[in-house]
Amino acid sequence: MRTEDEAALQKLLSRTFLFQGVPETALEEMLADRRTLRQQAEKGEVIYDPRHFQRCLGVVLEGTVQVNKGNLIMSVLRQGDLFGAAALFDQHSGYATTLTARTRCRLLLLPQALMEEWMERWPQVGRNYVTYLSQRIWFLSGKIDALTAGTAQRKLAQYLLAHERDGEVALDCSLTGLAGRLGVSRASLYRALDELRDQGTVSHQGRAIRILDQRGLTHMQKGSG
Repeated sequence: MRTEDEAALQKLLSRTFLFQGVPETALEEMLADRRTLRQQAEKGEVIYDPRHFQRCLGVVLEGTVQVNKGNLIMSVLRQGDLFGAAALFDQHSGYATTLTARTRCRLLLLPQALMEEWMERWPQVGRNYVTYLSQRIWFLSGKIDALTAGTAQRKLAQYLLAHERDGEVALDCSLTGLAGRLGVSRASLYRALDELRDQGTVSHQGRAIRILDQRGLTHMQKGSG
């Protein structure tokens, strides 16, 4: 008989993109599989780094995880997000990024052999996984664009356009952290944000940025404004 915790975990996984379309009985079977690993990480603990990692696809069950490439913050993972794709189906001896727990975390790790079996038994999992990888390519392409955009204003415009949802960007870090992501100084970022606000392109309050002039911001990121 399932415990309340197991039932809640199964419900969370059913909402996770990778397992959309998979029967509940199959998820229950996966959670009961001995190869499925549960792991906890305390705040500040390194989960994966270039030399220490597992060939598993991970799911964040609770907490937040920061992903770094050197000193650059690539992303912050939250409940239901996936990680570890760079180690799955790959023979490189190192891992591409460093994953650090920003809060206390609970994680689910699915070994490569288990994922291979699941993709054979449930083709929808394989399709979901390929879609996930495609989305990651677009995400990383956007990161490259932001880093090579040129001026702080163009980098900021690129970032805002890549992360806006319904005309708003909810920052998951401080402006100092955003400056580090974009590879610009804090002063340059503040100046660029002030310029966009003075031009009526964006409004800004705390970590919430609203795009007021999408067309103007698009011209700016292309260097035509």
